[in-house]
Amino acid sequence: MYSVIIRDHMMIAHSFDSEAFGPAQNLHGATYVVDAEFKAEQLDENSIVIDIDIATKELQKALAPLKYQNLDELEQFKGKLTTTEFLAKHVHDTISQAVHDRFSGSLKVTLGESHVAWATYEAPVA
Repeated sequence: MYSVIIRDHMMIAHSFDSEAFGPAQNLHGATYVVDAEFKAEQLDENSIVIDIDIATKELQKALAPLKYQNLDELEQFKGKLTTTEFLAKHVHDTISQAVHDRFSGSLKVTLGESHVAWATYEAPVA
């Protein structure tokens, strides 16, 4: 298995409307390190997994609407618990939609919210 990993980051604010989150129910900020790992069984005709420039730009585009935003105020997230896991899937789905015609394999998106906690979502790019 081959892979290419691209990294970026984003700063967001959000709250959680559930008692399961204790003090995180209140509005708080988070700074995520975001890794997008593109995986393929075979290299393409150019002997690459994916063009690194394309991967970088698509990760940047996926994060741009979220950076420096209060996610509670974004229409697409109304009524959603924007957990780290939820955001990993959101970023995955956004990138997958953008690269499905230029990449064949799976995509693993990891959001690191601290040096001791992170969440990942991985699935084939469809």
